[in-house]
Amino acid sequence: MDVVDISSLSKSVLLATFAITFLLGVVMQKTGFCSMGAVSDIFIMSSWDRLKQWFLAIGIAIIGFALMSYFGLIDPLKSMYTSSKLLWLSTIVGSVLFGFGMVLASGCGSKTLVRIGGGNLKSIIVFMVLGLSAYMTMKGFLGIIRISTLDSVFITLSTPQDLPSILSASTGIARNYLHLALGLIIGFAFIAYSLASKAFWTAENLFAGLFVGFAICAVWWVSGNLGYVAEDPNTLEEVFLLTNSGRMESLSFVAPYAYSLDWLMMYSDTSKVITIGIAAVIGMISGSACVAVFTKSFRWESFRNSEDTANHLIGASLMGFGGVTALGCTVGQGLSGISTLAISSILALPGFIFGAYLALRYLQLRLAPNPCS
Repeated sequence: MDVVDISSLSKSVLLATFAITFLLGVVMQKTGFCSMGAVSDIFIMSSWDRLKQWFLAIGIAIIGFALMSYFGLIDPLKSMYTSSKLLWLSTIVGSVLFGFGMVLASGCGSKTLVRIGGGNLKSIIVFMVLGLSAYMTMKGFLGIIRISTLDSVFITLSTPQDLPSILSASTGIARNYLHLALGLIIGFAFIAYSLASKAFWTAENLFAGLFVGFAICAVWWVSGNLGYVAEDPNTLEEVFLLTNSGRMESLSFVAPYAYSLDWLMMYSDTSKVITIGIAAVIGMISGSACVAVFTKSFRWESFRNSEDTANHLIGASLMGFGGVTALGCTVGQGLSGISTLAISSILALPGFIFGAYLALRYLQLRLAPNPCS
């Protein structure tokens, strides 16, 4: 048996992740793809285009994940989203808090990185506060609160929590066939909804949705195939190289903020290495910055006033706590997670949207004239 060169393979994993997310940063900067913007466009302008971009990406990601699973390119049960422990309360509360926070902070985790690349100083502050809040929720005092309250309410299933596993156990249909069928049906349903209106058929809308969906699939492949080693020469155990969870991962932008700050602060500690999540953060910022500089749209932007500052600080804190509690953000749960058809991701998606709606209503009331003044 050939000995796997872990060092060389790790470099390939990081380069592939950086390349994918660099292009993703370019696309998001050019097209304005944003889950927060999708909800605000509906609320403010009655425009559904960016929500359809998001749903088109979801459809592509679901189908791509199902096809890779069916053909044995990845193992769908080795992702962090398919545990048999369903933290339903944490998922619901966390997703609502994240949705509320991303409106106050002017964008979700991925949009924050795109804004940083464009010169937005507010987003640099959001990045640091979100990362700190996420780290405290994972390993600090907020983590103790999370574990002893929200995480204590859960359901333990007899199967992994993804729909194919649950339905396979109850129907007796082979899981791989059921996953392919469900993936195609649900994925094409999302795509059909997005493409139902001819007005949506613009190059920008189609390219945004298609590329984001393909990027999610590509990182699943990088993590679950390219970076998968059945027997690590050092431990003789299977390993997914350079994943913070130790399992197969795709894109998410909450915990990687915390790991990026940790890596930067502890750079001289040789045990701290660049992981897939950190490489994705660097790639997104780099791709966005290149577009901003090339198109001469790069410009410094800071806070308008103290209320704007407070909104971003509170929003970033809510995103950090909510994203970790919900096991992902609008990209992590709302794209990567839902591509696995996990129940927690299905619960999180409406939570993000509802939380964003509540925040938009709150800001609307703040801007409404006071009749007593």
